[in-house]
Amino acid sequence: MEKRKLGKSGLDVGALGLGCMGMSTNYGPAGDRQAMIALMRAAVDRGVTFFDTAEVYGPFDNEDLVGEGLAPVREKVVIATKFGFDIDPQTKERKGLNSRPDHIRKVAEESLRRLRTDVIDLYYQHRVDPKVPIEEVAGAVGDLIAEGKVKHFGLSEAGAQTIRRAHAVQPVAAVQNEYSLWARDPEPEVLPACEELGIGFVPWSPLGQGFLTGKVDPNLSFQNSDVRSRFPRFTPEAMKANQALLDLLGSVAARKKATPAQIALAWLLAQRPWIVPIPGTRKLERLEENLGSTRIELTPEDLAGINQAASSVQIHGARGTGNEQYG
Repeated sequence: MEKRKLGKSGLDVGALGLGCMGMSTNYGPAGDRQAMIALMRAAVDRGVTFFDTAEVYGPFDNEDLVGEGLAPVREKVVIATKFGFDIDPQTKERKGLNSRPDHIRKVAEESLRRLRTDVIDLYYQHRVDPKVPIEEVAGAVGDLIAEGKVKHFGLSEAGAQTIRRAHAVQPVAAVQNEYSLWARDPEPEVLPACEELGIGFVPWSPLGQGFLTGKVDPNLSFQNSDVRSRFPRFTPEAMKANQALLDLLGSVAARKKATPAQIALAWLLAQRPWIVPIPGTRKLERLEENLGSTRIELTPEDLAGINQAASSVQIHGARGTGNEQYG
């Protein structure tokens, strides 16, 4: 797989990463632990070097899974994790945001232990904390970088102003916001800020929580343990209304002898050379399908056609995760 640089940070990763959250939480019961470990190692064998987790996934379970799965290949991979929530260690109840510097230092040590490593390659603030100035957050992570416990600083679901303020204190290596053909919020301000400052961009949910694969049945009823059961875009009405976007992807896919998921990922990869999507999966066949997107070439004419057609599709239902307006 081709490598990409996440901005000017010196962080080189495979063009497509692997989001590990869904292996443990948010999409129904957790996957079989040994099967998930085998999947991560299969991903490494296929050239994936960038793995994404967070303390809040589980909570804690996913970091532990990723730590065990990648321990034998630690020198070959880049592990990104996140801080920013106040989580009760006994009940695992999430009690709100917490990016106080003393809290960041404490949870960094805990993440290092669960990940079975002595350094976090990329440490994101998971959500902007309105109670803590971003300069203090950047300074706290900068201290961890100076101590050798973290290599790079990142922000998730941050707006352009926050990115600029943080970057002035501690260079930001990557910004991770939701971005796909049905969530194009970063385009007006965040992507230009990243380009100007030399920051990489990591789209999460690049396949629209599975919708853009074309494999989510509009009549499906999601379990309560599946976050999509609470997302406005996954009501049957919204999914049927958004079918026009799938029709577009399907027509391009047929022409390119690809799948809708591969076209959705190839479109993202074509937006900027410093964009690295992190689709998640629990299945080897889906991993291989996703990786196939790196071999699809969309011409300028293809991209212009997709953008023109997509601009005529009105997406129904609010974005169910992140911040409707970036912090």
